Amino acid sequence: MKREFLINIIFLLAINLLIKPFYLFGIDRTVQNTVPIGEYGIYFALFNFTFLFQIVNDFGIQNFNNRNIAQYNHLLDKYFPNILILKTLLALVYIVLVFSTAWLAGYGASALPLLAIIAANQVLNSLVLFLRSNISGLGKYRLDSVLSVTDRLLLILICGILLWAPAFRGQFRIEWFALSQTVALSFTAVLAFLVIYRQLSGLRFRFNRPFLLMLLRRSAPYALAFFLTSIYNRIDGVMVERLLPDGEIEADIYASAFRLFEASNMAGFLFAGLLLPIFSGMIKRGEGLSGLVQMSFRLIGAGALTLFAGIYFYRTEIMVALYDSGSAYSGRVLLYLMGGFFAVCGTYIFGSLLVANGSLRQLNYLYAASLLFNVVLNLLLIPKYKAEGAAIATCLTQFGVLIAKLALAHRLLKPGNTLSTLIRFPALLALSFTTGFFIHGYLDTGWFWRFLLTLAAGGIAALGLGLVNLRGLAQLKNE
Repeated sequence: MKREFLINIIFLLAINLLIKPFYLFGIDRTVQNTVPIGEYGIYFALFNFTFLFQIVNDFGIQNFNNRNIAQYNHLLDKYFPNILILKTLLALVYIVLVFSTAWLAGYGASALPLLAIIAANQVLNSLVLFLRSNISGLGKYRLDSVLSVTDRLLLILICGILLWAPAFRGQFRIEWFALSQTVALSFTAVLAFLVIYRQLSGLRFRFNRPFLLMLLRRSAPYALAFFLTSIYNRIDGVMVERLLPDGEIEADIYASAFRLFEASNMAGFLFAGLLLPIFSGMIKRGEGLSGLVQMSFRLIGAGALTLFAGIYFYRTEIMVALYDSGSAYSGRVLLYLMGGFFAVCGTYIFGSLLVANGSLRQLNYLYAASLLFNVVLNLLLIPKYKAEGAAIATCLTQFGVLIAKLALAHRLLKPGNTLSTLIRFPALLALSFTTGFFIHGYLDTGWFWRFLLTLAAGGIAALGLGLVNLRGLAQLKNE
C-alpha cells in the first residue's frame, strides 16, 4: 500500500505542480495586480464569506461518500443518484442562506452581483468535489488527479485570453474572473459526471425521503467538522475586511500573502485527498497503518520546514517581486502564515487518519475549541496589527490543532513512532536556518538563486536526517 500511495502521490503532485502554481501566480496574481486596488480584496472577502456556509452546500457528503465508497464499492449505484438529489436541495438552501446573511451583514447592492457568481461557483465546486470523491473512492486515483487540475487548466486558457488578448487588454474586471470560474467548473463537473456514469449499472432518480434523511443523519458529523474547519480557516479574511476602517486594502494585502500559503497548501490538500480512501480501505482490512502514516508525515513535514526556512530569509523580496503592493509588511504577513504551514501539513495527515477511522465526534470537539480560540485571537489581534494579526492568529490556531490531533490519533489508533519523527524536525529546521543564514549573508548572487539554494540545502539536510529516505522509497517497488 505504501508503494501504491507513493506512485499516486508523485503523479498527483507532478500534475498539480505543472498547472496550479501557474494558475495562482500567472493568472490569479495577475488579476489582483490588474484590477484597481481593493477590488480583489472585496472578491477575497466575499469568497471567504460564501465559504463559511459550505456546511449547507456540502453537509459533509464529500468525506462521508469518499470513505464509504472506498470501503463498499457496490454502494455507488444506490448512493450516487440519491446524493445528487440531496445536493440539489442543499444548494438551494445554501443560496438563500448566503444572500439573507449577506443582507444582515451589511453588504450593499453593489456587492450582490459578484456575490451571486461566487456563491454559484461554490455550488459547482462542491459538486465537482463530490463527483471526484466517487472516482477516488473507486480507486481511480490517477483519473481523479487529472480532474483535480482540469478546472484550473481551463481557467488559465480563459483568463489568459481575457487578460492578454489585444481585444480585451485594459478592460479586465473582477466579475470576469468569477464568471471564468463558472465556465471552468461547469465543464469539469460534466466531465466527472460522464466518468462516473460509465461505472454505473443504471441511473434512476427517485425522491426517497427516508433514504435522504438517513444520508443526512450519517453525514451530519462530517458536516459539522467541515463547518467548523471552514470557519476557522476562512473567517480571518472576512474579519479583516469587516473590522478595519481600511478593511478592503488590508484584505487585499492578506489575500496576496494567503495566495502563497494556498499554493503551498496544495501539497497537504492533495495528500489528504489521496490518503483518506487509502486509510479507509486499510482500516477496513485491518492492515497496519504506521508505515504509511510516518512516511507521509516525514515527507510533507520536511518539505514544509524547508520552505519556511527559505521564505524566512526572502519574504520581502518574494512579495515585492510578485505584487505591485508588495512590501516588508506584506512579507511579515506571509511569514506568519507560512509559520503555520508545517502544522497544517500535519493536520492533513492525522486528520485524514481520524476521519477514516470514523472519529468524528472527537474531531468536532477539537474543531469547536479551535474555532473559539481563533475568533478570540482575531478579535484581539486584528484591530491592533491588522492583516498581520490575522496571520498570527492563524499560525497559533494551526499548531494547536496539530497538537490535539496528534494526541487524539495516538490515543485511538497506532500511527507509529511519531516522537522519533518529531525529534528530527527541529534538527532539520536548525540546519536549514544555519545554511540559509550563510547563503543569505555571504553569497554574492541574486536573491532568487539564494532562495533556491536554501531550499536545496534543506532538502539535503532532510535526506541526512532520514526524513526523506531514498533507499527506502526505492525498495517500495519490491513490496
